[in-house]
Amino acid sequence: MTTYVGSLHVTERRRYSLMDWVMTVDHKKIGILYIVTAFAFFLIGGIEAMLMRTQLAVSNNTFLNGELYNQIFTMHGTTMVFLAIMPLNVGFGNYIVPLMIGARDMAFPRLNAFSYWLFLFGGLFMYTSFVAGGAPNAGWFSYAPLTEAQFSPTHGMDYWVLGLQLIGIASLAGSVNFIVTILNMRAPGMNFNRLPLFVWMTLVTSFLLIFAFPSVTVAITLLFFDRQLGTNFYLAKMGGDPLLWQHLFWFFGHPEVYIMILPAMGIISEVLPTFARKPIFGYTFVAYSGVAIGFLGFTVWAHHMFAVGMPPIVNIAFSLSSMLIGVPTGVKIFNWIGTLWGGNLNLKTAMWFAIGFIAMFIIGGISGIFLAAPPVDFQITDTYFVVAHLHYVLFGGTILGLFAGFYYWIPKMTGRMLSEKLGMIHFWLVMTGFNLTFLPMHLLGFEGMPRRIYTYHDGMGWDIWNFIETIGVFTIALGVLVFLWNLWISLRAGEHAGNDPWDGATLEWKIPSPPASYNFAVIPVVHSRRPFWDEKYGGHDVTIPWHAEPSAGADGGEHHGRHFHMPSPSLYPAILAFGLLIVMFGLLYMKDLPALDPLPMNPLGIIAGVLVMAYAIAGWQGEVSAGK
Repeated sequence: MTTYVGSLHVTERRRYSLMDWVMTVDHKKIGILYIVTAFAFFLIGGIEAMLMRTQLAVSNNTFLNGELYNQIFTMHGTTMVFLAIMPLNVGFGNYIVPLMIGARDMAFPRLNAFSYWLFLFGGLFMYTSFVAGGAPNAGWFSYAPLTEAQFSPTHGMDYWVLGLQLIGIASLAGSVNFIVTILNMRAPGMNFNRLPLFVWMTLVTSFLLIFAFPSVTVAITLLFFDRQLGTNFYLAKMGGDPLLWQHLFWFFGHPEVYIMILPAMGIISEVLPTFARKPIFGYTFVAYSGVAIGFLGFTVWAHHMFAVGMPPIVNIAFSLSSMLIGVPTGVKIFNWIGTLWGGNLNLKTAMWFAIGFIAMFIIGGISGIFLAAPPVDFQITDTYFVVAHLHYVLFGGTILGLFAGFYYWIPKMTGRMLSEKLGMIHFWLVMTGFNLTFLPMHLLGFEGMPRRIYTYHDGMGWDIWNFIETIGVFTIALGVLVFLWNLWISLRAGEHAGNDPWDGATLEWKIPSPPASYNFAVIPVVHSRRPFWDEKYGGHDVTIPWHAEPSAGADGGEHHGRHFHMPSPSLYPAILAFGLLIVMFGLLYMKDLPALDPLPMNPLGIIAGVLVMAYAIAGWQGEVSAGK
């Protein structure tokens, strides 16, 4: 598609139809699709949390039975990790990273759309299990042998395995896209020491995904073989090893923590200097400490397994590596505080969430030190202390960081400002509810309350803390409702944002809000880490050599007669993802359908899915060959 810059002043503001969104390959619209879909899953995961906390509010409660509680418990964890936090990070990355590096789109626009549709179909596929015989019920970690067919006889675990395969393919494709985009499509002059820190963390996260996700892919593939083909990889009595699952899962599972938290750290590293009105303190240390966290994240997985009976020397090694990973994390925290120190602080809602992130993440890090010591971990593992630690890191860290990103970048995405008054109400409700919910869990853990239980006897001394925690969850929910109301009224009648509402320093604030489809009419040349700041307040100008681009202003205004090629919308990425979804249903039910003589299973679903995929691949290739 050839985009004429002059005509876009008329077409950019039109209302988009449903098919415009289904066929889009624009990184900004795909980013919005990711964010909206992931936030919907976040709301579903929150409802599941409220159901669990209602069940645990009092002792001997019968609000949920044990089986339904286990299903909701499993899907809550799975939803928050794979369907909410990770894709929210991807959504912000999709929208913001090309703008920050001065690119017009992602490197592979159709692959970008394909990744989104796989994520959506994977999530819907998992939730289909609730109405197809029961959801998975073995926890988001799905420890063997509880997940074997004899212990989980319904299709719930099969939905979990195949849904994760779809999400895994989406994650790997998206990671490759981010890496190629960041390495090859940076604006002239933007070397690695000038990359915005959010871009740095997105790059590290993408490499983490590529190296970590194959481990869980192998684990769930072996589990599927056990359940469907009669192998015995995780059955000890048949020569298998249940601990093999734990090693494969946690080799992915601990880097997964950093896959979720590093993009939020990148958001914080953009928000703090903007609202402190000074450069980030120790840019190089903040950037390369992220690389160090990514590397060390692969050396600590077995601290999740201190109680399984590993030799003491192994426990010591993983304990030391777990302590060591606190060093680059501490470096980031001290540099963030150094950024605040002496700054001219502008305490907008985004800044409050960033400061809240630092405070809550510190608490989560301190509780992690307890769990990194094998003698202490042996006493409090599988108690609510671990639940508290996990949520202080992932909610107090990642979710607060993502809310900071919402308040920081929604004006750029929509052209409208969010209400600061409602934003502060949202912040204090979430912070109050968060600490009411998870701070008492430390005490419950020390008092011996096990996690993963659906009820408890009275007289244990746990009732008051559980009741307070339930109040806290509903307080968080109220805060999220305030955010949704803020979003609704602001998008309808909020103050116009303008190009640069926060007096930002990076390139996304140079162009209109929301940006045109082509992002930059003129690709900028970068001379520093704060290119737009330098252009506004002195230093190097951000310009383009006359011979490199058509002569046109960088503000997205009218430029009659100037044009450049943008990828055309395509339906084939969605069709290809849908074909793969059909294949997964075929794999799931091939044993349940009448067999085709002489085959013991019915492969018709798989064949149908493969044919749909072949059609999509042929159409996709035809568009590429035609230069669309």
